[in-house]
Amino acid sequence: MISKFFLKCPKCNVSHFISFYKHAQFVCSRCGFHARLDAHTRIKQLCDRGTFQEIDIALKSTDPLNFPKYRSKLAESIETTKLKEAVVTGLCKINGCRAAIAVLEPNFIMASMGSVVGEKITRMLERATKNRLPAVMVISSGGARMQEGILSLMQMAKTAAAVRRLHDRGMPLINVLSDPTTGGVTASFGMLGDVLIAETAALIGFAGPRVIQQTIGQVLPQGFQTAEFLLDHGMLDLVVHRRHLKSVIGTLLKLHQIRPYPGREKSDAL
Repeated sequence: MISKFFLKCPKCNVSHFISFYKHAQFVCSRCGFHARLDAHTRIKQLCDRGTFQEIDIALKSTDPLNFPKYRSKLAESIETTKLKEAVVTGLCKINGCRAAIAVLEPNFIMASMGSVVGEKITRMLERATKNRLPAVMVISSGGARMQEGILSLMQMAKTAAAVRRLHDRGMPLINVLSDPTTGGVTASFGMLGDVLIAETAALIGFAGPRVIQQTIGQVLPQGFQTAEFLLDHGMLDLVVHRRHLKSVIGTLLKLHQIRPYPGREKSDAL
């Protein structure tokens, strides 16, 4: 729904001047809907100007299972996003604090987690562990990438193990859950952060409402997979409007600098 000067909100259909919409960080001024952002826009919003250094740029997916039409989907996503995979990783500063960062790209096969996405996130976490850096992840994903079968599911264990090594080193992981955060990503590194932040009204869950209802045979409460519902039931730490996201993350990083989490290595030494 894009014209030369206007962009419609996907939720309430109100038209916004594109320049004003960008200035509002793609948040609707009427209904508050947070539009999905590409990875590089996220990086510009969160990282201090000129500090982001991308890592593991050359990694890209192949077709290990010869899955029908998978290669064409990859080629189409590469052409559309100008990225080689569904995650951008790197090193940066956020409000002057050094950090490692990973941002998922929702326009690349819905940021599904294949073997390369898992590998890039694992390498980012390992670099943060080695260099004693806090890690930040901005998540927007449809879950595991079915075209890679068990190779995709193995990334859940691999990324979770990398998060554990980061924690053992005494470094925090701050996860930002945006719309949507679902499937195998939710069931692995997505919910393993020391601080779990969600954007307003983000959809967060493992399976869809219909699948859950059919499985447990119960009527589900209205909006049970929204960020606000999960916050009320103790599953999240914060729900933050997008315009405050950088300042909140920066504050958390500064708090860690002032009083670092000791981690398993130091605790065991004591």
